[in-house]
Amino acid sequence: MVEVETVSPDFDNDADDQIQTCLNPSAPKSFFLYAGAGSGKTRSLKSALDTFRANYGASFRRTGKKIAVVTYTNAAADEIAARVGSDPLFPISTIHSFCWKHIETYHHDIQTWLLKTLPVDLAELHEKQAKGRPGTKAAMDRERAITSTTRRLEWLSVARRFTYNPNGDNFGQDSLSHSEVLKITASFIETKPSMQAVLINQYPFLLIDESQDTNKGLLTAFFMLAATHKGKFGMGLFGDTMQRIYLDGHPELESLVPDNWARPVKRLNHRSPQRIIALGNILRAPIDRQSQVARDDSEIGFVRLFIAPNNTPDKPGFEKRVRERMANLCSDPDWNNEVTIKALTLEHHMAASRRGFLDMFRALDRDSRLSTGLRTGDLPGLRLFTERVAPLIAAARAEDKFAIMAHLRATSPLLKRAAIALSSTPGDPLQPIRFAVDALLALHPEQSTTTFLSVLQCVAEHHLFEIPTALRPFVVNERTTVESALITDDASSYEDEAVEKSPESLEAWRAFLETPYNQIIPFAEYVSDRGPFGTHQGVKGLEFERVLVILDDSDARGFLFSYEKLFEAKPLSDTDRKHLEDATDGGVTRTRRLLYVTCTRAKKSLALVAYTENPDALLAAALRNQWFVSEEIERL
Repeated sequence: MVEVETVSPDFDNDADDQIQTCLNPSAPKSFFLYAGAGSGKTRSLKSALDTFRANYGASFRRTGKKIAVVTYTNAAADEIAARVGSDPLFPISTIHSFCWKHIETYHHDIQTWLLKTLPVDLAELHEKQAKGRPGTKAAMDRERAITSTTRRLEWLSVARRFTYNPNGDNFGQDSLSHSEVLKITASFIETKPSMQAVLINQYPFLLIDESQDTNKGLLTAFFMLAATHKGKFGMGLFGDTMQRIYLDGHPELESLVPDNWARPVKRLNHRSPQRIIALGNILRAPIDRQSQVARDDSEIGFVRLFIAPNNTPDKPGFEKRVRERMANLCSDPDWNNEVTIKALTLEHHMAASRRGFLDMFRALDRDSRLSTGLRTGDLPGLRLFTERVAPLIAAARAEDKFAIMAHLRATSPLLKRAAIALSSTPGDPLQPIRFAVDALLALHPEQSTTTFLSVLQCVAEHHLFEIPTALRPFVVNERTTVESALITDDASSYEDEAVEKSPESLEAWRAFLETPYNQIIPFAEYVSDRGPFGTHQGVKGLEFERVLVILDDSDARGFLFSYEKLFEAKPLSDTDRKHLEDATDGGVTRTRRLLYVTCTRAKKSLALVAYTENPDALLAAALRNQWFVSEEIERL
């Protein structure tokens, strides 16, 4: 097994000094920080901002200037905010929120961009449709896209205003998609001197976390901005190309960084023990030959690979035995406690299957336009259950009257003045609430026979909460006098037009409502990252004491990754071989990066469970590639 170099904890201090030197308002300098897994990237960011605040904070506040910090996901933004602290001098946001903030008032310019871009898209669709085979799913999808684009162009024939939700799906002709917002922002930065002036005057420094995942076109625009306004504007990129897991990122980011930029490097992994760092170095060697070093006070650490056939009948049971085995091997009883382990899966279907919310997940996942909001939990139709109903039921089961009233006072129309004034029981205005809560509990929502539909109908009948637009077709349309006084339609709801015009959305919501309500609890834990399962994408940048990585292509629904091929248990396709020969981004390379990300989350011990069609081939490849030694591989 390859050994890892050990160094003192202050090994990378010079990188922090370089960054702080770059953040000088009198002589701003752009930089690219290479920061491998666990290298303290956020620590460096915090140190740089703390030093900047002490040296230049007062002058920046007087002039209204700020340092913008942007990252890819809400989880990453929250993590940075928790570490750096809340300070208006350093606004922290996702890249999508940052972009929308700077274009949301440019309605005329957005419309002009769409009128120029959509005809090009439409021509490409017609060309592909003419060349493609009729009657296929792809042909039907293209036909729908042609119809939708044509209607949108007709809608754009008069002046319009636009909406966008950075944290969910966007429906309706006035809504911009996530990709459109990024493309429009990039175009405006490149072509509008006024936008350039606004950006550099307000943000003399722009720091981009997880820069390897930032949209290629947008990064190109930022590079242009930095080059054009050198001496007035500095950009800092924090990242590691090995941890690029979104297809939107630039595969050759480091090669784009200009020669005159500073290039601080952080090689010391403060997070993981030596054995896990060694595994990470072996995994990334074929891609970029970068390697990390360990702290000289770090532990050796513990790694095991458990191999099982694809057709293992009780996979959760097998994974339980793995945890028990790890508890014995590591002399660590917390491996027996599911809440003290982070299980990482390839994608959401796998987690849904293992955590018990597969039925509701599959129902909504059938409509691709609901997919983003489903995976983030931001669909209003879902939030009714996760943020309104579930907390109420939990408080009622606990007989916590104070919590019940506090929750309903903040969320229920029954406690609005209009409802109390129109109450049929003015002498006991809380009677409708008691009846409503009792009716909800009488459904026995913890049982699998209780559906979302029955809960929805109960909520609607008793007017407990406002019904989101997507779910209104499934409840009685006639409203009582009280309800009419209470319901306030959310004109900005990005579901409205989709519900009116999309049979696919109605079918997905109908199927969802027929699934068991009790699946909402594990789903809510999953999307809020409070449960034991997470996906590779959701935990990048986070760390956990004990990590269980589940490698199971048979449970996944995607085609972009394949652990079977990476572990040489399944033959490569011609396309796979071509990508490897050309050193381009194919499925095997993407899977290798994801495996690197998952393995390097572990702070103490790491277990990998690999389900495979060919256990013997997988075992042989794991040894041949020196990822593991024989003592580290088990077949329970």
